[in-house]
Amino acid sequence: MSAPHYDLDVRPILREGGEPFSAIMEAVAALGPGQSLRLLVSFKPIPLFQVLGARGFEPSAKEIGNGDWEVVFTPVGAAQQVGEPSERSASTDDMPRDRPEPIMELDNRDLEPPEPMVRTLQAVKTLALGQTMAVLLPREPVFLFDELQVRGHRWRGTFEPQGHYRIVIRSGGSGGRVS
Repeated sequence: MSAPHYDLDVRPILREGGEPFSAIMEAVAALGPGQSLRLLVSFKPIPLFQVLGARGFEPSAKEIGNGDWEVVFTPVGAAQQVGEPSERSASTDDMPRDRPEPIMELDNRDLEPPEPMVRTLQAVKTLALGQTMAVLLPREPVFLFDELQVRGHRWRGTFEPQGHYRIVIRSGGSGGRVS
């Protein structure tokens, strides 16, 4: 017998001009083993499909009227504990542990989304091939992981005891894939 869905309606947050991503990720972290997230939203959240897909969830979306959508994110398999970062999100497999010291460190903990990601990606562009930088963030940067991968960069990240997330990024080039 499967657990009932965890229901989250982010339409009020969106109507007030807010950003519902942190509420969604908190809901994901609160899921029990095998539990699905039922999300009510005022648009089809396609970027979220990829983010939660990387965490082991399969989306099922249907329009429910007036432009609103119901999306159920169901865990696929038992490969990872719900709410735990995926192996891919924690690091890239080929980031050497003996990487060079970061040439800069950004503190993006007090910024509102999407500013931490925007600021981080701008800074990564200034790195020469193989240089590293460290970034402090208020939470695990799930959207940033995909952007770094697409641009050919490597990273390692971890939650720090103080409660923030620290990621070290090694440049794989100037925004392109590493061949």
